[in-house]
Amino acid sequence: MGLSAHNEAAGAQRIPLVDVAPLFETDSAAVASVDDALAAAARDVGFACIHGMPRAAMLDPAGRAEVLAIFALDDAQKRRLYRRKFAPENQNVYRGWFPVQPGNLTSKEGIDMGGDIAHGAALIVPGDPLREATPLPEEATLPGWRSAVATYYRAMEQVAESLLRSLARNLGLHPHHFDASFHHGLSTLRLIRYPPRDAAELATVNDPGVWIESHPTRRYVVGAPHTDSGFITLLAQDGVAGLQARWRDGRWVDVPPVEGTLVVNFGQVLERWSAGRIRATEHRVLGAGIERFSIPFFYEARAEAIIAPLPIDSVDAFEPFQFGDYLWNRITSFVEFRGMQMERSSAGVRGARV
Repeated sequence: MGLSAHNEAAGAQRIPLVDVAPLFETDSAAVASVDDALAAAARDVGFACIHGMPRAAMLDPAGRAEVLAIFALDDAQKRRLYRRKFAPENQNVYRGWFPVQPGNLTSKEGIDMGGDIAHGAALIVPGDPLREATPLPEEATLPGWRSAVATYYRAMEQVAESLLRSLARNLGLHPHHFDASFHHGLSTLRLIRYPPRDAAELATVNDPGVWIESHPTRRYVVGAPHTDSGFITLLAQDGVAGLQARWRDGRWVDVPPVEGTLVVNFGQVLERWSAGRIRATEHRVLGAGIERFSIPFFYEARAEAIIAPLPIDSVDAFEPFQFGDYLWNRITSFVEFRGMQMERSSAGVRGARV
């Protein structure tokens, strides 16, 4: 589907399509209109499709194939990248590979990579699993792969930073208000594969929500309904449909994969930080009997960043908290981290609920 066709679809489905090119140009007179469009999408929908990003931020089919080549590794090679939860002999707790876990509502495998893949060992903090080294395949195994993911990671940081500056301007803040909180933060580049689910595996799922009555056929869930926990998510899709967002009236609406765009949505911390001016929208992924890949980038603050009410809000709007503490408390409730709570000592400000 081209951009013109998507404009019609977006109009019917109310998914804004925003040309963000002015954000990456010098002294562009169109910046204000982009700021308004992004703010409206963040406030009213919590989702948008954007285009006009720098070339490095856009993965064409060949670029996607290069980044996703890691899924061709054999089982033994993947196991060396596993989190300790799935391979007790490994040291990495937070970063690394997660295998498919049959019987769950969500069915996916993939790898979570941190900022060290783009900025080196300076971002690694011994003893803090949130800032551990990312386990990666050897260069000889996937020649050029490390460079490709590092380049894409840095491009996603540039896009997310520009979007957050745009939102800051629209909130009446200095455009660089958020910059220091995100410099060399905990951002994650995740590569995901959703395999087809067969009848035997689906029969092991006890959650009745696994089946969705969707015209024209009944479909199954591969990504459970959720809202993202953090700030800004940038998603590159692979051309296979399945992502849906939940509107305020409860309807689930398709977020179509459109070549040349990124999907943008917002997380719970940014919703709280903005006093609800920016919306964290629930979303899910449906399967259709074929393999699907996606590449989300989660733009996250530094572990020691203090999230406190904005200067445009009351100082007692919520109790400030340290982002690293909040993130660790949240992820250790997930099945792939359950039982790992004591792996990180908490040293931040309390009150991390959002």
